[in-house]
Amino acid sequence: MLHTIFFLSSLLIISSHASVQDFCVGDLKAPEGPAGYSCKKPSLVTVDDFVFTGLRAAGNTSNIIKAAVSPAFAAQFPGVNGLGISVARLDLAPNGVIPMHTHPGASELLVVTQGSILAGFVSSANDVYLKKLKRGDVMLFPQGLLHFQINSAGVNSIAFVSFGSPSPGLQILDFALFANDLPSKLVEKTTFLDDATVKALKAVLGGTG
Repeated sequence: MLHTIFFLSSLLIISSHASVQDFCVGDLKAPEGPAGYSCKKPSLVTVDDFVFTGLRAAGNTSNIIKAAVSPAFAAQFPGVNGLGISVARLDLAPNGVIPMHTHPGASELLVVTQGSILAGFVSSANDVYLKKLKRGDVMLFPQGLLHFQINSAGVNSIAFVSFGSPSPGLQILDFALFANDLPSKLVEKTTFLDDATVKALKAVLGGTG
């Protein structure tokens, strides 16, 4: 009886291991679904699917926020597809800011590698967690919570951020309110801002209505 149980257990273990894939490199020619991209055929996978060089160069900070985010998500780095991880580079020129935003699909871990960054997040209880980070410091931003980063140095600041998802998602609060065609009267009603302020912000960020 014991031999039979051991044999059956061994078969279960072997079959469970046999069904586990080492990786699922994303097939970017296929549509992305809630579970990510379909897997590329193993015979087509190369080492380059597991290497990403796009974070070597600084992003273009010549914009309204004086900052740039260079992502290495599944859409840019198909090797992370299905593995629950991804990474990005943040470049902030002096006075640069990554505005209040959320990542609906992942928590974020930030590591400062150059300069200094003032970073913070707001909990669902509206408690504020704020810290000035220096080179080598690390800060965590829990999934789904509003957070931001501001260059607090007089020089370019750089950070690398990792996420607990290959596609963490992104929604920037200012753009959600003022960079679309949501009627100004609704924005005013829900934010308590006056008409002139709302229309001025829409003019800056490209919104209408």
